[in-house]
Amino acid sequence: MSSPTLPDAPTRYAGLDGLRAIAVGLVVLYHLFPPAMFPGGFVGVDVFFVISGFLITSLLLRERAATGRIGLTRFWARRARRLLPALTLVVTVCASAAWIIGGDILVRLGAQVLGAFTFSYNWVSIAGDTGYFSAASPELFRNFWSLAVEEQFYVLWPLLLPLFLLLPRAWQRAGAALLLAAASATWMGVVAASGGVTRGYFGTDTHAFGILLGVALAFVLQRIVRPATSPAPDLPRLEGGWRAVPRPQAPHAAPRTPTIVGTAALGGLAVVAFLPPTFTPWTFPGALLAASALTTVVIACTVWPRSALGPALDRGVMKWVGDRSYGIYLWHWPLLVLVVAAVQGTGPEAGFSPWIGVAVLALTLIIAEASYRLIETPVRRHGFRGTARRVAAQFQGSPIPRLGAVAGVAAAALVIGGTSAAIAAAPQLASGEAAVADGAAALEEQRDASPTPTPTPTPTPTVFPSEAPTAPPEPSASPSAVGPLTAVPAPTLEEIVVRGDQITAVGDSVMLASAPALIERLPGIDVDAEVSRSAWAGPRLLEERASADLLRQYVVVALGTNGSVDTGALERMAQIVGPKRLLVLVNAYAPRSWIDGVNAELARFAKARPNVVVADWSAAIGPRTDLLAGDRIHPSGEGGRVFADLIATTLQSVEDDRAQRRYEAQVRLYENLRDRPVPHAE
Repeated sequence: MSSPTLPDAPTRYAGLDGLRAIAVGLVVLYHLFPPAMFPGGFVGVDVFFVISGFLITSLLLRERAATGRIGLTRFWARRARRLLPALTLVVTVCASAAWIIGGDILVRLGAQVLGAFTFSYNWVSIAGDTGYFSAASPELFRNFWSLAVEEQFYVLWPLLLPLFLLLPRAWQRAGAALLLAAASATWMGVVAASGGVTRGYFGTDTHAFGILLGVALAFVLQRIVRPATSPAPDLPRLEGGWRAVPRPQAPHAAPRTPTIVGTAALGGLAVVAFLPPTFTPWTFPGALLAASALTTVVIACTVWPRSALGPALDRGVMKWVGDRSYGIYLWHWPLLVLVVAAVQGTGPEAGFSPWIGVAVLALTLIIAEASYRLIETPVRRHGFRGTARRVAAQFQGSPIPRLGAVAGVAAAALVIGGTSAAIAAAPQLASGEAAVADGAAALEEQRDASPTPTPTPTPTPTVFPSEAPTAPPEPSASPSAVGPLTAVPAPTLEEIVVRGDQITAVGDSVMLASAPALIERLPGIDVDAEVSRSAWAGPRLLEERASADLLRQYVVVALGTNGSVDTGALERMAQIVGPKRLLVLVNAYAPRSWIDGVNAELARFAKARPNVVVADWSAAIGPRTDLLAGDRIHPSGEGGRVFADLIATTLQSVEDDRAQRRYEAQVRLYENLRDRPVPHAE
């Protein structure tokens, strides 16, 4: 999601406050009320990017037209006054609160704070391989990535703009910006299609197309539109100090076309925000590019001379939200992470009550208003040094202002100290990541102990529960074929103990986190588990083992956490396992939308096949989520033992059921033979 940073221009364009309100509303609702309200609300990012590209370029072009140059130092100083006060407040207050709450919200906090203050958060996240749409831990300042993209634009664009101005025509400058936008969008599509959705989404190079569309629009409209508060032109002085005043012109009717087109573009933007995301080029960059293009149209229609759309958007609540959109954006996500962690002990990814969303929204609006009035506006008006002088003057004033100054300095010292303590206490791995790392270490230790797997002989045919005989055989036509009853052994209940060296287990990170418990509970088990595997990988993994004669009597597959399952993949896995082995499909438990569908499909598939059963991990861990890590996906040490016990008891119950069915068949046969008349020799 993007930060609604604004240039500190002395003039405003009509309608952009309302457009910022719409954009920040999409982002906030997407985060606080997932997923029903606006499943594609993250396109609010690109709305802000287009606004920033248009406003910053327009500001620089006006300054150059008025003075013949661009004052870089003054420009960057205005950016600092606009961005740093609220950002510093959010980071220090929320980091101190995270230190008090503790847990996974402290993970890699030092890198997050560094990325926030250096405006490099997007690249810090990319370097740390932290996913945006599938993060393993609740990053406290994750939404700062887009602020970093914008600030990098603020640094580079004033240096690059003179190169564009070498082109003599506005349409040539706009065309160059559009070509770069097309290249950026294409590059995002290439990166996302290769599996790097987060890299494509976070990258300045891959996500610059919205900003560049705004730049192109500023070039096109440079000589057409004027800010709403443009100063009146200098009028000639007459004798006696009088000024010539032009004759008032009759008001022109507002053109209808910009209002109609702009309203239609706003409707299109709403449609895009209602579309659920897909990890395909249709969303990355498709939906994002569509939102950017629609925003470009809306801006053109709102700032067009005498357009009625701009003033209509800038009314009442829309204006209020637009003015405070930067603070609203900065505060809403860290507050959500803190509240969910305090109430549930999890991150937002694990799901939360809508009432938490309502509470966070109210808290965000209150804090954003206080920040806007008490921190942001004074610094923008008086600068850093002027604000510091005003605070110092309060220490020499009356008791009440002096008390306020003392309280402010004390609060600043506390949050700075709390931030330092939080960074010092921050772990490098989330609890889920630590569980997975422990599992990987256990598997590595097992491989070191027995580096060469031994081939497994093909198991002998076995009768599975639904195939077991349910009635004794028909009597033989020849009495001599039966023989005396004493020749038939008495029925015995066979006891079969499932051993670890009879089990092949293939799974994802849930199985990997459970590996230490599996090795302990079922010594000799062959476990092949990795992070981010899906059911699509199952056939290949089983085929490799089968071709090397390493597929054992019992085959356990746990690949339902990372996406929906495909019936074709399940069919192929059952075919590879064959009728002589037992296939155990472990269902999934995770706060993800596809889990219910995965579990229903696995149950349906197993019901139709005698040598396939489901191990119900969802039912086993559902009432004991305290045994899961903070992500509510990966089992902790005790949770891993629940997973291992589930596998062991599922396999043992299948064998016990087989033995019971064989025993019952033997009893029926024995009783049938006992009740028959014994033939006498003639």
